Amino acid sequence: MVAVTTVAALVVAAVASLFMAWAIGAGSSGSTPFAPAVGANAISVMRAGFFVGILGFAGAVLQGQGVTEAVGTQLIVGQTLTTTAAVVGLLTAGGLVAVGVFAGYPIATAFTVTGAVVGVGLALGGEPAWAKYQQIAALWVLTPFFGGGVAYATARFLRDERVPESLAVPFLAGLVGAIVANVEFSLLRVDGEPASIAAAGADALVLPRLGGAGGLDLGVLLVTLAVAGLVTLALWRDIAADQARGQRHFLLALGALVAFSAGGSQVGLAIGPLVPLLDEVTVPILALLVGGGLGLLAGSWTGAPRMIKALAQDYSSLGPRRSIAALIPSFAIAQTAVALGVPVSFNEIIVSAIVGSGYAAGGAGVSREKMLYTVAAWVGSLALALGLGYGVFTAVDAVL
Repeated sequence: MVAVTTVAALVVAAVASLFMAWAIGAGSSGSTPFAPAVGANAISVMRAGFFVGILGFAGAVLQGQGVTEAVGTQLIVGQTLTTTAAVVGLLTAGGLVAVGVFAGYPIATAFTVTGAVVGVGLALGGEPAWAKYQQIAALWVLTPFFGGGVAYATARFLRDERVPESLAVPFLAGLVGAIVANVEFSLLRVDGEPASIAAAGADALVLPRLGGAGGLDLGVLLVTLAVAGLVTLALWRDIAADQARGQRHFLLALGALVAFSAGGSQVGLAIGPLVPLLDEVTVPILALLVGGGLGLLAGSWTGAPRMIKALAQDYSSLGPRRSIAALIPSFAIAQTAVALGVPVSFNEIIVSAIVGSGYAAGGAGVSREKMLYTVAAWVGSLALALGLGYGVFTAVDAVL
């Protein structure tokens, strides 16, 4: 029988988690996926906010478990988060993100949540999880270089007059299709484990691996090539009928994929600290994912339009080509983070990609001053969240 005080504390923790989910939905996961599409006038701000909420909810439920468990159990060694620690960490991070939303600057939620959880965990007496920190730091440091670099190269490829756009865009769509074919979904199962479209198809085809058990899975390769080919053909026909419409359709599809990926990654930042508390009540993790997804949806619908406008208009004057170039690496990085179970900042992903695609056109429309303020906000939010998490929990624990 759970004590009344424990139930009350759990309710407060759940409310804090929902507040954090709203702040994330209004900020990074709600604003970043469709910002390039809005900047390219492919979709309105309000419609972008509506669709990103729905897609983010789907991503949270279907792909959110990995990052959720990482945030809740892998950032501190030798100590499990208590209810009080979860409340303090969530309110600290959520407050910082909300300030960023209303101030018009993108605060990196992954930085604030990671900093706050590590801060309260250390205050509890836990030890740093150095191996996990190295993995997280590597992804955070490499993201601007990979995202910006791939966006730059893609934008230059699309601007190359030697390559007809009617071939370049379908080719890129095929690459995206190949990635989608290898993304794992919880609804697809092979041997009881989550599987990708390619893996599920390969399992159905029952084809052997080339070179033995450790070799190439022929079925996975064939399904991947088939999906890539179908996507390429579909977009080639769309562009052949109307080039502008085909570009717009591809751009909106990329935004949808990034929004879905955002839900799968960002929901863990909101509900991850609650995972250690599930032992005290009989609540399946799926219910936790659904609740977090609903919080993201609410934030996207109520608070995201302001940030979508800020990202779309303040960072770079985007056209369809540069928008496509920005969203392709954003999707790839997001799915890499989901697969690794690493919290990642969607603001960092999309901003670096937007800037990279902007520099491909000579840096037109890229605000260097805005970028400096944004980077300072990212670094400052990590340090501030860690310090506040440690200090506030220490003070609260002393009083209680």
